[in-house]
Amino acid sequence: MFESLTQKLERAFKHIRGQGYLTEANMEEGLEQIRLALLEADVNYRVVKKFISDVQEEAAGQRVLDKVNPTQQLIKIVHEEMVKIMGEKHEPLRKAANPPTTIMMVGLQGQGKTTTAGKLAVMLKRTGHAPLLVAADVYRPAAVRQLEVVAEKAGVECFSLGTTANPVDICLMARGEAQMRGCDHIILDTAGRLHVDEQMMAEVRAIANQTHPDEILFVANAQTGQDAVRSAKEFHDNLPLTGVILTQMDGDARGGAAISLIEVTGCPIKFVGTGERLEALEAFHPRRMADQVLGMGDVVSLVEKAQAVADRDQAVKLQERIRKEKYDLEDFLSHLQQMKKMGSMGDLLKKIPGISKMMPAGMEEEAGDEVKYVEAIIFSMTPHERRNPKLLNGSRRRRIASGSGTSVQEVNALLRDFEKMKKMMKQMMKGPKGRGPKGMRMPLFG
Repeated sequence: MFESLTQKLERAFKHIRGQGYLTEANMEEGLEQIRLALLEADVNYRVVKKFISDVQEEAAGQRVLDKVNPTQQLIKIVHEEMVKIMGEKHEPLRKAANPPTTIMMVGLQGQGKTTTAGKLAVMLKRTGHAPLLVAADVYRPAAVRQLEVVAEKAGVECFSLGTTANPVDICLMARGEAQMRGCDHIILDTAGRLHVDEQMMAEVRAIANQTHPDEILFVANAQTGQDAVRSAKEFHDNLPLTGVILTQMDGDARGGAAISLIEVTGCPIKFVGTGERLEALEAFHPRRMADQVLGMGDVVSLVEKAQAVADRDQAVKLQERIRKEKYDLEDFLSHLQQMKKMGSMGDLLKKIPGISKMMPAGMEEEAGDEVKYVEAIIFSMTPHERRNPKLLNGSRRRRIASGSGTSVQEVNALLRDFEKMKKMMKQMMKGPKGRGPKGMRMPLFG
């Protein structure tokens, strides 16, 4: 996400290098490039105008800090203003004083509302809650069944009364159903339309008035850009929206909707969808998002992802195997599969500070392909060979290459990289309890 905007901003910052002060004169061209970059990224023009004005006011006349060039100074100012415009801090879900907490999902048809309801249920379940999905869309063909399937995949409760019941009645009955089933969160999947119309608005207003939800979340596809912003504003004019969830953020290279929504609607973005899997929903953190826009990475989110998918018992065993120099290709494969649970390799690489500036175009796709080849090679080995890589002589390597659709050279390269990694891990494990020479604990192992 934001790939296009990040590249354009990088070019814009080049226009003011080599200056001793940040003045209106030497910033003019750079700010014009930033303005164009934001407009091309589909950021609302009113938001762009205010943003540029705020940056200019903050930056003009500032003396460059010692050892910090004007470009770095301007990046800092742009970063802080971008954090402000995107909401400054993450807004968590509200909680009811007397459970269950009611979350109402609204939005147009085809924006990913039903799937997002399932993703939100998975997120709540992962943090120890018991959500109930409620099928309140009785109009769209197979909408009720779709939510039931999503609930089955998510491993959560689902409540529906078919397609003939009144949506308001369904939502009202859901509270009693949640209490009987021991659920502490209710997620209402309401009906959408292809466009905003009064009948739909009247229905969602009736549901909101009768159920008094703790959250009313507008769901929109980030790739629709300013259409998502306009739709959000129309809903907010009719309903007291408490937040926004943007879907398909992983496919939105421009990022204009995310930057515009808060300023235009006054509603915080609470979550973003980053993939098709039910686990692919992330809390929206303005500062971290600004870091990514400006190519600074997002280490905090990377660590949180690692913690979310980590199997602590397995990590402890793996740490012990490394210490005893028993780390083999089966351990390596297990490690690789844990990393895959965190998302695509391309997205993970982009969260590492500075890596996006060094990555050639298309490298993120190549990183994903590389993982597939590594898995194919290891799966083509016998369990005995994985546990004893030293057995892999020339004839075995040729067989593995043939079985994995790779070359002997690629098999050899994997084995060389594996040996280098073993040595690196052994070095990192020196010292008590997995601490290196400077007392740094291995990040992947607790």
